[in-house]
Amino acid sequence: MNKSIVLLRNRYLLAADLVITILSIPIAFGLRLPYGQLRQYLPTIVGMIAAALLVKPLVYWRFGLYRRFWAYASMTEAMIILGAIVVNAILMMGYYFISPLIAYPRVPLTIPTIDGLVSLVLVGGMRFSIRILSEVLQARRRLPGSGAIRRVLIAGAGDAGALVAREMQKNPQLHMIPVGFLDDAPEKLHQRIHGVQVLGALKNVLAVAAEHEVDEVVIAMPSASGEVFRRLSDLCRKGRLPYRTMPGLYELIGGRVSASRLRNVEVSDLLRRAPAQTSDQAVGRALSGMRVMVTGAGGSIGFELCRQIARWGPSEILLLGHGENSIFEALLELGEDYSGLALHPIIADIRDRPRMQSVFRAHRPQVVFHAAAHKHVPLMEINVEEAFTNNVVGTRNVVELALEANAERLVLISSDKAIRPTSVMGATKRLAEMIVQDAARRSGKSYVSVRFGNVLGSRGSVIPVFKRQIARGGPVTVTHPEMERYFMTIPEAVHLVLQAASLGEGGETLLLRMGKPVRIVSLAEDLIRLSGLEPGRDIQIVFSGVRPGEKLSEQLWEDETVLRPTTHPDILRLTGDNHIWKPGELNRTIDSLSALAEKGEVQELIEKLNRIVDGNIGQAPPPELTSV
Repeated sequence: MNKSIVLLRNRYLLAADLVITILSIPIAFGLRLPYGQLRQYLPTIVGMIAAALLVKPLVYWRFGLYRRFWAYASMTEAMIILGAIVVNAILMMGYYFISPLIAYPRVPLTIPTIDGLVSLVLVGGMRFSIRILSEVLQARRRLPGSGAIRRVLIAGAGDAGALVAREMQKNPQLHMIPVGFLDDAPEKLHQRIHGVQVLGALKNVLAVAAEHEVDEVVIAMPSASGEVFRRLSDLCRKGRLPYRTMPGLYELIGGRVSASRLRNVEVSDLLRRAPAQTSDQAVGRALSGMRVMVTGAGGSIGFELCRQIARWGPSEILLLGHGENSIFEALLELGEDYSGLALHPIIADIRDRPRMQSVFRAHRPQVVFHAAAHKHVPLMEINVEEAFTNNVVGTRNVVELALEANAERLVLISSDKAIRPTSVMGATKRLAEMIVQDAARRSGKSYVSVRFGNVLGSRGSVIPVFKRQIARGGPVTVTHPEMERYFMTIPEAVHLVLQAASLGEGGETLLLRMGKPVRIVSLAEDLIRLSGLEPGRDIQIVFSGVRPGEKLSEQLWEDETVLRPTTHPDILRLTGDNHIWKPGELNRTIDSLSALAEKGEVQELIEKLNRIVDGNIGQAPPPELTSV
């Protein structure tokens, strides 16, 4: 805003305050005393006005009443005005004691109080009238002729809904008018928020929308479960009523978007779970002021880890990755959002031990999140040597060097595919868990593995593939009608990983509650519908067959393991799945497997992996990789 305009506005405010100061004291005397006694108090009134003209503007200035844009005045500004008036009243009470020295008779002690009340009404009223005038002018700009105005129904009458309504009212350029709220809380029905009424329950969305000629529904419930989202989106879709949403709670926690940013409803919204109570103090103790390294920092999970870790005020973050482009992009975004945070981009291959050794010695990280891994099951089935050297040898390098650097905590990002693995990728992740368990047992340090299922929207995952197929007009290919997986959004998974990092005692495998498994064909149908199309009519779904290394469903733990609760309701501790290695035995085993990988003896490598991890990796050479 133009500074001269602000100064001009403040000059007018100061002039108005001086006039109010001159008027409020005679008004106070007039309200307190009979008319016949006012004449004898004239010298006292004049003296008090002079004192008030010196004191009151200084107090108003000290409280910032000339540094605010009153068109956006709120309860905060009202409390500031009240504070300034109270201080002025207390100071003016001093006139009770000095008035006999200046003029007679003594000023009544109640006069400063009455003066304060009058000033509160006039000073506060003048400033809030600016806001009222601003809203009237904005309302006029929203009238027809200034652009297409959309009438919006807001689902959710909580803090988020109030924020969305206020944003629409304050910003006419959005061309959106909130016409009402929907909420399932009975006590909110018919109440008004920012002048907008709660018109009914969520199930009444179509009836309310028809009655009030609604153009669009905005779902403003960041902590609502996926079931609520699914119910609302189904109703809106059946009624051909456009709908959007604000970001979910975990997106807001991760700092990815602002609360006022609206977007289309996505599959991740339909699979949301209600957030559990979290222990922010524990995460703060684990990360604040620490040197934190994230391997695989350019990947979907690694980048989100960096984004959420940055919120906790680490002393520095080491972004380690093999791909320069992804690390560069992560560095740019984090640098914009956290300009004061020390960020160190490191391009390195975790399999290159001398390079990794120099990195650990130079930076000596105190906390390590190991997210660097090859994850694509069919791709690793035909690149067995690469899967082993990266996921196993690379993990051993990171863990051993973390021990050498005396890192206090290490968290391995593991996978549900590590349970009774039928794929090379799953077997290598299970062996990586064993490396972490063995290191924690030997050192007593808080080194843990966190195991969870698929994350929605990660690079190369099924969602982007389905979206591309839908954009091309189909068909959408699903491997098997009964194929199902556990799913979690990236921000939610990472949020729980940070919680798990603060809970880990050392050597255990921590499991994230993934909810119920989701059939892949249902996921495809949801995506097609969210694209405004109908499965089977507009977009066909075809089944391409189970690929090498895939299971129809995944387990999150072995049958013989025992689940123990932690202090977080969505994180469990697994016991009974630890393989006890003799001193040096694990290293010798990995060295022998590594020799097989270097020689390209894939079949023997797979056979030994099967015996070590109790797996069932296919013995026959896999067919050529095909598309999803």
